[in-house]
Amino acid sequence: MAPASNTVNGAESNSLIVSFGEMLIDFVPTESGVSLAEAPGFLKAPGGAPANVAIAVSRLGGKAAFVGKLGDDEFGHMLKNILNQNGVSSEGVIFDQGARTALAFVTLKADGEREFMFYRNPSADMLLTESELNLELIRKAKIFHYGSISLITEPCRSAHLKAMEVAKDAGAILSYDPNLRLPLWPSAEEAKEQIMSIWEKADVIKVSDNEFEFLTGLETVDDEVAISLMHPGLKLLLITLGDHGCKYYTKHFHGTVDAFKVKAVDTTGAGDAFVGALLNKIVEDDSILENEASLKTVLKFANACGAITTTKKGAIPALPNEEEVLKLFQAAA
Repeated sequence: MAPASNTVNGAESNSLIVSFGEMLIDFVPTESGVSLAEAPGFLKAPGGAPANVAIAVSRLGGKAAFVGKLGDDEFGHMLKNILNQNGVSSEGVIFDQGARTALAFVTLKADGEREFMFYRNPSADMLLTESELNLELIRKAKIFHYGSISLITEPCRSAHLKAMEVAKDAGAILSYDPNLRLPLWPSAEEAKEQIMSIWEKADVIKVSDNEFEFLTGLETVDDEVAISLMHPGLKLLLITLGDHGCKYYTKHFHGTVDAFKVKAVDTTGAGDAFVGALLNKIVEDDSILENEASLKTVLKFANACGAITTTKKGAIPALPNEEEVLKLFQAAA
């Protein structure tokens, strides 16, 4: 159940996870396996990876806040209300009166994988400035989580870099999920360059197998190459493998945790559910980053959260609570 309060106070701040970036509306076809043009209709689904992670954290009983900019329109106010209804603090949310909330039309292929078409020209999230950041909220974060979409254009890029710097200076663990959306970038080269430009700042990084391929050129995840992506400050690198589970890498150990078998309907939000679950456990006890047995237990839980999310359409409506995860564990036992 979501917490009753959606504000953050100092006394509880030592367990706060702050997500930074975009929140938008995904329009998901009512029929899978067809093109956007052929889709008979669309379901309106709130999304945006950083916001999904914040709600995933809250739904699992954690303390979450979201920092970003929305259009001062019906969709923008709806999204802020969704954060509040899910127990996520919206103190870091502001509205832009001159730009719309971002929209994305998502094609669901027959296997539940997705293709995106975005409406952002520019959207409000791209126009967040440094001076609009709620620095007090960011300084309260024990974990500060972000993606790479906010690096694409100014002024949001500078706001992103400033927010990371403030969080790091205040002692936060920095969590990075690049969440590659190539259609949004001017070129693949620019995407790679910008994604890697903040790579060495993060303490925890999660990439998908597709993102690993994009960054390294390798179609399969090679342990040696994955280890070469580690940097001196990186405590944990995770590579999610869809229905094959995930791989983990630290300075001292690495391995694989198997996935749960479910019938996937829509993979939207699965990675965000995984990240939210992981961060929720790290914020409780960051020593799991140095204990392989503890980390594997946590990653099994995170895999279950990702799996459950694929069984329903849309990201936020599909994010699980702890009870649903325990049910999946029992069913798989």
